[in-house]
Amino acid sequence: MAAKRVSVRQTLSLAIVSLCLLGLPSLIDAKIYTKCELAKQLTANGISRTYQGHWVCLAIAVSGLDTTKTTMLPNLTANYGIFQINSKEWCRVGYKGGKCNMKCEDLVTDDITNAIKCSKIIQQQNGFNEWVMWQKKCKGKELPDIANCAAIG
Repeated sequence: MAAKRVSVRQTLSLAIVSLCLLGLPSLIDAKIYTKCELAKQLTANGISRTYQGHWVCLAIAVSGLDTTKTTMLPNLTANYGIFQINSKEWCRVGYKGGKCNMKCEDLVTDDITNAIKCSKIIQQQNGFNEWVMWQKKCKGKELPDIANCAAIG
């Protein structure tokens, strides 16, 4: 019996379905942050207020502040969570790994502690320029106003 060839399209379809199934549990934890909610979480996770405008701008640009956003890419990797962290280098699907030593699924929950930790590693190694959308939407531009967020609480 001849072996059946699996097309690239079938392989890609299977990968997409697998990622969607892995992501289903995280839909329960779906959250779209406000600018001030994100700023509060950034503070709680050690991000200086000096740079919070950049982090908020980044999250708006890449995910619309949506903690469950997942973007499949043509190179068969995906970007995950509020900061759209890529699976090729920073996390692994189904097990801990990558430079952040995290499961990608742990980056798409309403608890963004892991997303912040991994994003800090990325930013420390490569700067905000790692994110193309930060370069396009935030670099050298007016950043979101979060000055009154501390008063909100």
